[in-house]
Amino acid sequence: MKKEFIKGIAAGITISLAVAAGGYAGYQIRDRGVLSDSEHVQKIRALEALIQRDYLGEIDENQLAEGLYAGLIGGLGDPYSRYYTAEEYKQENSATMGAYVGIGVTMQKNLEGGVEIVECYEGGPASNAGVKTGDIISAIDDTDITDMEVSEVADMIRDGKKKQAVLTIHRQNEETPLKLTVEITDVTLPSVFEEMLKEQVGYIRISEFTDVTPDQFREAFSSLKKQGMEKLIVDLRGNPGGLLTSVCSILNEILPEGLIVYTEDKYGERQEQKSEGKTPLDMPFAVLVNENSASASEIFAGAVQDHGIGTIVGTTTYGKGVVQELLPLKDGSAVKLTISDYYTPKGNSINHTGIKPDVEVKLDPELLNQEEITHEEDNQLQEALKVLEK
Repeated sequence: MKKEFIKGIAAGITISLAVAAGGYAGYQIRDRGVLSDSEHVQKIRALEALIQRDYLGEIDENQLAEGLYAGLIGGLGDPYSRYYTAEEYKQENSATMGAYVGIGVTMQKNLEGGVEIVECYEGGPASNAGVKTGDIISAIDDTDITDMEVSEVADMIRDGKKKQAVLTIHRQNEETPLKLTVEITDVTLPSVFEEMLKEQVGYIRISEFTDVTPDQFREAFSSLKKQGMEKLIVDLRGNPGGLLTSVCSILNEILPEGLIVYTEDKYGERQEQKSEGKTPLDMPFAVLVNENSASASEIFAGAVQDHGIGTIVGTTTYGKGVVQELLPLKDGSAVKLTISDYYTPKGNSINHTGIKPDVEVKLDPELLNQEEITHEEDNQLQEALKVLEK
C-alpha cells in the first residue's frame, strides 16, 4: 500500500470541495477532522501492517483506497449518502441524464454465467434487432463474456470505434443460440409512457424523473390532448424519484401559480421552487402512488394534494423527504451527500411518514406476484377511474 496514501488518511484531513468550471474539480485542505485522533491513526496503521504481513492474496492499492473512501461516507450511517468510483459515477450519470451511448438495455450477471437482459427498452437498438427481456448474452463479436463483470461488458459494447455489435443470445425454449447484430448509438431511455383509456381518460406512467422526463411528459400530454383527453391519470407507482429539477419542471406545467416545494439545509437556509401558473391543469385529475413511490414522486403527489388540483389514490408513499447532491471530484469519482430536508407547499415534511393518499386502496393480494397486470385487473387503477367519474 502506498505510504503517502495512508499518511494522508491518518493525518485526518477534512476535504473541502473547490468549485471549478467543470464542477467540484479540486481538493483543498481545510483543517483536521475526526480521523486525526491518535487512536484512529494508530488503528489505520495497525490494519495496514496486518494486511502487509498476513494477507494471503494480492493487494490492490487502488481498491484499498477506494474502500477507505467508501467507508468514510458509509460511516455516516445514511442510506442515501455514498461514494462513487469513477466508473460508478459514469453509470450514475447515464441513469440520471436518461441518455447514453449503447444499445438500450439493462443487464445483470446471470447465476449460470453470461449476462442477462433484465430490461430491453422499446424502440431502442436492441429491441429493434430482436433482443428480448430474459435473453442471456454469452459473447460479443465472438468474444466470450461469461467470466466478465457487467461493467466490462458495457465497456465492450460502448467502444467508441464500433457502430454495431454482434450478440450471441441464448433464449429460453430455443436450442440454438441466436446471433443478432445491434446498432450502437445514442440512446434516450424512456421514462414516460402514455395511452388513452376509455371515456377520454388519458393515462401517463412516469417510471422515474430523469433529465429527459419533462420533454417526454410534454410530448405524451400533447399526444393525449390531440386524441381527445378530457381527464388524466398520472401513475407514479414504483417510481423511486430522481431529479428535483425534473419533477419541478413537470409540475410547473400543471400547477397554478405558487409554491411547488421548498428545502431547508443544516443551516436553516430555505430554497423555494415555484410554479409560474401559466398552464394550470383544468381537467379531472388523479395520481396513483404506492409504498414504492419515493422522493421526487412524493414531491409530485404532495404538491398536487396541497394545491387541491387532483386526487391521490393508492397506498401511503415511501417517505423519503431528504435531498441529495452529487458532488464530482477531480479524479472522476464523486460523493452523494444528503444536504437538506424538503417540505410540501403547506410545510409538511414527509420523511419517514410519506404522503397519505386521499383515497386509500391496496393492490389485490393475488396480483402481487403477477409479472403483468392488465388495466382491468388493476383495482387501484380502476379506483382512480371511479374517482374521475365523480
